[in-house]
Amino acid sequence: MSVTVQSQLAEHRNYLLRFARLQLRNDAWAEDAVSETLLAALSKPQSFGNKSQLKTWLVGILKHKVLDTFRHNAREVSLDAAPESDGHEELDSLMFKTDGHFAHAPADWGNPEQDLSSRQFFVVLEACTEGMPAALGRVFLMREWLEMSSEEICKELNLTSTNLYVQLHRARLRLRECLELNWFGQRSENV
Repeated sequence: MSVTVQSQLAEHRNYLLRFARLQLRNDAWAEDAVSETLLAALSKPQSFGNKSQLKTWLVGILKHKVLDTFRHNAREVSLDAAPESDGHEELDSLMFKTDGHFAHAPADWGNPEQDLSSRQFFVVLEACTEGMPAALGRVFLMREWLEMSSEEICKELNLTSTNLYVQLHRARLRLRECLELNWFGQRSENV
């Protein structure tokens, strides 16, 4: 493999490491998954074939390595994660009336396509996902970023489908609140 390809792999390492840390919430496991990803890429460069961007190809490999790490470490407990306080009742009471309707109308999010193209948006999005409690963040990222099916997630984490849907709902509510406070709310204040 040429020196330029090796340097390109090294450039993507930090991004891959952030992605793995978000998923695994364990620095050692994330380091291992990224190292295995880069080794796989270096050992079989012919499988790349310029069919996609290098970063996309590497993330695809990393997704499989993260899933392998989940399976391998399913019985281990990560001590890196801070103890969770599941304050969903307070969040629900702030966001909803007793009849289940929103307490306040959701903020106008403007033009989502334009906002999605903004790098600052992704920085805020990443910070919001990192700020989620570990269990909610893991379930949300497995579903939305790793694109695992509900059945796979339930099997992997030993959850019932009802529990999974409740956790996904809570994760989406927290993500929505965080984005409204830290991204969309700022836009309306600046207008």
